[in-house]
Amino acid sequence: MLNPSELKQKFPDLLALDDFERLAKRRVPNMIHLYVKGGAETGRSIQASVDAYSKYRFIPRMFKDVSGRDQSVDLFGKKYAAPFGIAPLGGAAFVAYRADIELARAAAHTNIPMIVSASALISYEDIFTQNPDAWFQAYLAGDQPRIDALTDRIAAAGCQTLVVTGDTPILGNREHNTRSGFSMPLKMTPKVIMQCALSPRWVFGVIARTFIQNGVPHFENTDADRGPPMMSKLVRNTSHRDELSWKHVEAIRKNWKGNLVVKGLMSAEDAHIAKECGADGVIMSNHGGRQLDCTIGPMETLAEAVANKGDMKVMIDSGIRRGTDVLKAMALGADFTFLGRSFLYAATIGGADAITHAANILTEEIDRDMALIGVKSLADLNPDYLLKNEGN
Repeated sequence: MLNPSELKQKFPDLLALDDFERLAKRRVPNMIHLYVKGGAETGRSIQASVDAYSKYRFIPRMFKDVSGRDQSVDLFGKKYAAPFGIAPLGGAAFVAYRADIELARAAAHTNIPMIVSASALISYEDIFTQNPDAWFQAYLAGDQPRIDALTDRIAAAGCQTLVVTGDTPILGNREHNTRSGFSMPLKMTPKVIMQCALSPRWVFGVIARTFIQNGVPHFENTDADRGPPMMSKLVRNTSHRDELSWKHVEAIRKNWKGNLVVKGLMSAEDAHIAKECGADGVIMSNHGGRQLDCTIGPMETLAEAVANKGDMKVMIDSGIRRGTDVLKAMALGADFTFLGRSFLYAATIGGADAITHAANILTEEIDRDMALIGVKSLADLNPDYLLKNEGN
């Protein structure tokens, strides 16, 4: 893996996370770009997540000794180098070649956590060999035997942190997929054929390379057994997800010996219920705006969720784009943050090297911002460093 200086030379035009989307967009068909970028229906949930951070401004403090700044975080018994990690990214290996492996390698190299998606096209076991600290995110049906079989499989692989997602009782309405021609399995319509013809790098560098070197991609992690091929007429088993309830979370807690995290919560009340069920942590999230349209940004209820967290960790994703966003969340009491799309764009551009570069950019922003705010450690942050815009 290249060092930070070498990565800056390799990717001279990538100065901020938003730059990664601009470059990645040129390397994939429009339908793939929209699959990553898009949200549910009008996209208002995505915008709400971003806007929630802009409602806060910093009140920096001066003449503070800010030498020796430290942004490391202790989380579930492990010290991570920075207060952010890689959120789960379903279907990532269809966007960039072996993306989950590249994400795992970069996360291990930079010492940040990554969460493997249940919708990954590479098995958790294979990803785990590249990063034994990888967390696993499960999409679960309200079927206890199916739940137990999957969690037993993941535990046997060595997973220490299980993330149970609560905001997918059914799939969100992503109209942009229909408009662009994207589907699973992919249908070779004239629109799709034209997009593929205009994106030979993706066709040969991702799709053809995957089939030749690794075989037909399958949904590897949705259940204890291997799922169907991505390109077949079969579909993932998403039945009975709308029956998943807190009683299943309680049952998982009794059986799961590792860390249990509940993801996809947007209300402080749900965070409290998760705590009562024995969760070690929650991730406040609106699924990157990809499920229910017109939801709040999770930043808007973060402080309320933190108020009664006790020993439970309260984390957050959705809408984070800069180091200032991370520090705003930490000032309101978040224990950790996660980002997704930016790292997948990076995988598209240059695999583990580009992902590492993205992580380095965010790390440098956080370090610089801490100095300018006037804090040496993240523990020094508190709501007094923030002012919420009037009328919001």
